[in-house]
Amino acid sequence: MYDALHKHVGDVHVLSAGWGAAEPVRRAIMAMPDKYNLRLRWRMHLLLARIIARGVRRELAAGTYDVLFSTYSFQSLFRVVPPYPMTVVHTSDATPTVYRNSEIGQSFGTYFAPSRWIDPLITKAESQTYNAADLLLWPSDWLREGANETYGLDPAKSLTVPWGANLDTAPPAKPGPALSKSAPVQLLFVGRDWYAKGGHITAATLAHLRSTGIDARLTVIGCTPPPEVDTTYITVHPSLDKSDPSQMQTFAAAYETSHFIVMPSMESYGFAFCEASAYGLPSLCFRAGGVPVRDGINGHALPLNADAPLFADLITQYLNAPSTYVALRKTTRAEFAERLNWDAWGQTVNGLLRDHVAAR
Repeated sequence: MYDALHKHVGDVHVLSAGWGAAEPVRRAIMAMPDKYNLRLRWRMHLLLARIIARGVRRELAAGTYDVLFSTYSFQSLFRVVPPYPMTVVHTSDATPTVYRNSEIGQSFGTYFAPSRWIDPLITKAESQTYNAADLLLWPSDWLREGANETYGLDPAKSLTVPWGANLDTAPPAKPGPALSKSAPVQLLFVGRDWYAKGGHITAATLAHLRSTGIDARLTVIGCTPPPEVDTTYITVHPSLDKSDPSQMQTFAAAYETSHFIVMPSMESYGFAFCEASAYGLPSLCFRAGGVPVRDGINGHALPLNADAPLFADLITQYLNAPSTYVALRKTTRAEFAERLNWDAWGQTVNGLLRDHVAAR
């Protein structure tokens, strides 16, 4: 996102992460284990916002900026009053309240039940922050619609601008492997958390395909299936570092040689689906949150109650109609080229920011 702003919009200066007079509190929280740090830090940021915001205002006053751009961290904008006219922008793939009230948030439950007592205060802070901003750029219609309804936002400033694939270089467009009954059907699963990403359903889909006589294989990247999973026809890469050329080659080969990425996960967006589209690889997932998968365009997003046989049946339908699969791969790659890349995001954001700054 930083690179896209720098390439398409203008000079980008990153403000400090310090909390001003409350910096000792931030340092103490940062020293905690992640499971406490991640949850406590943003809530304490809200609590200490008046103190922290004064430091942000001083830092802004030391420069001359056209835009204050906030990513993910709405609390970093809470109570910040720019020292001079600026276009204030925020982007995130989820907000605390929309996420918590969604089927995704409900599926993960609550780590610390007493935190529910302050939910109304968090929602109030969100509403105040989002309504004070000039532009809100959500990556999905799901979040835009949820945010508009939850916080009463002005639709004119609450917009959908899809995010892109986290790849340094877009892979060249290739035809991809043919889908044929005479060759193995290659499935791909990518994620650090087997259960959260729906690995159990992916493994069951593999097993169902094989039970019907289809020679299906599965490649797993990012985690190791639990002991109860039969890995006879599964290739596992527990971790791949895309910054290492040889490991990146393995990563790319998995995408290039697979027929479908099967990841019935519960998440608010899903960069893996953008990356799959970059390789022309159709995605099969749940219709959860704002997954960037459009039915029949770059894959299929199935209902949350879909089971392994339903995923397997969809794959079988394409196996019985190879020409339809070829067409799906073409539209999948086109979806990446037109929408799911950071250049497209940067160009759209550039136009929106320049129009707003000029009008102001």
